[in-house]
Formats: sequence, structure tokens, C-alpha cells
Amino acid sequence: MAHSIGKYADFEDLRERAIALRRAGHSLRQIRDELKIFNNDILNQLVKGEPPPEWTKRPNAKDDLRAKARELRLRGWTYDQIEAELGCSRSSVSLWVRDLPRLERKRTPEEAAAIGRKGWEERLRLRDEERQGTKERAKLAIGDLSTRELFLLGVGLYWAEGGKDKPYARRETVAFVNSDPGMIEVFLAWLDLLGVERHRLRFTVMIHETADVEAAERYWAQLVDADRSSFNKTTIKKHNPKTVRKNTGDTYRGCLVIKVLKGADLYRRIEGSWYGIVEAVREADQPNRT
Repeated sequence: MAHSIGKYADFEDLRERAIALRRAGHSLRQIRDELKIFNNDILNQLVKGEPPPEWTKRPNAKDDLRAKARELRLRGWTYDQIEAELGCSRSSVSLWVRDLPRLERKRTPEEAAAIGRKGWEERLRLRDEERQGTKERAKLAIGDLSTRELFLLGVGLYWAEGGKDKPYARRETVAFVNSDPGMIEVFLAWLDLLGVERHRLRFTVMIHETADVEAAERYWAQLVDADRSSFNKTTIKKHNPKTVRKNTGDTYRGCLVIKVLKGADLYRRIEGSWYGIVEAVREADQPNRT
């Protein structure tokens, strides 16, 4: 609530008390709460001329960068060079050194381009660190999975990526296809949770003919810890010269198909569980509808 000086009974008395508190090491916020003075202008007048206590002078995280920027500027560095060297924004550099003498630009176009590239590379590095940090924090936040959480995750995973029965094509079979090793590992853990024995699984590698087929077969066999007898003949995809494929290189290993033998009953359980999840979501949302 705002107040004017006239609304306080004795300004000088308040000032004496404020100065005493200030000299005792109180911050402005502490003085405000103690004296019940919530007008910043009046509060500043009460302690005018009294230096703040040392503990309130928190160091600025950018003080070192500012000092370094000023040093480089005095040595003849340009804004671009300082920005690239310290990884700071142009606005920060300008703010820190704007009172220093201007420099004559003496760089060549090639030098300017090199400085620009260095600055851009530094920005990309910082962005990548931020991305990786966000991912790492999210990963650590997951913690342990309960059996129920893994079960529900597996149902959703299968319904997104697995084969499904259609009214016009009855095929109550369990077949899961993916190129992501993590997805394959989670799906296998889910099958283990459901009590599906590994000897009921059959694997098929699907891969483009231009890839290293044998290396991909070895990779998937090692990942799922299965004997080659559990693998069907690899499905080779013919290369279309008109198609520009980006899934190439050493990390491309095609897709792995996992099929569960005698899986009709399991498929029915999966489908029923999925629609149970859908129904639960609908019921949970019902009170929020008008």
C-alpha cells in the first residue's frame, strides 16, 4: 500500500530507526518488514546516505566477463571478436564497453567471416549443452518403473507401433516393428512382464539392400540376445534410385520385426487393455466437461 511522508506520524523518528537497522546489517526488505513501510520511495529516503551492508552486495555472475570484455576492447579487439571469444551476446558486449574509445575497423572480409563462424559455432555449442541438459534432467526424473507403469507403457507402445486386427482383415497376431533399439528393449521387457517365453519369439530384420546387411543382423541378434535360429530370413528392400534416403551410414541397421508365436490370446488382451485405457481417460475427463 502506497503512503506519502505526511501520513507517517514522525518521519525523523522513522529515519532514526531505519538508520539504526541499516547499520545493524539489515537489508531494505528487512527494514521494510520491520517498520511496515511499503513505499519504496519513502523507504529509500529513510536510509538515504547509509551504505548497504556487505552481505547484500551479491557478486554479479557477469562481472568477470565484463572485466574481460573491457580488457579486450582496450587491447584493440572488435565487438565481433569479443563476442566470439567470450560467448556473450552483442548487446552485453556493447553495454560493457560503450564508454571506451571507438576502434577503426581493420579486418578483411575473410576475417569477418571467420569471426562470424566462430561466434555461431559457440552459440550452437551452448544450445546443444542446453538441449542435452534438459534431456538429462528429464531422464533422471523418471526413476524406477512399477510393474503397472511398464504394463501400461507397453500397451500404448504396441498400439502405436504394433500390428492390429481389422474388421476386413482378421489377424489376431502380435507383431511389433521398430528401428529404435530402445523401443525394442522396452517391448521385450514388457513381454517378459507378461510371461511370454523367449522361445515363442521370432525375429526378422528388414533393411535396404545398400546397407551392411550382415552387420545389421549381428547387431540385432546381440541386442535381443537370441540365437540365429530364432531369426527368419532377412527381408531386403530394393533401392529406388529416385529416392534420396537419409537413413544411411554406420548407424543404419534397418528395422527389427518381433512376432509372438501363438499370440492370438495375447493380442486380445492387448486390444482390450488399450480400450480400457481409452475408457479410463474418458471417464476421468467427464467431470471437466460442461
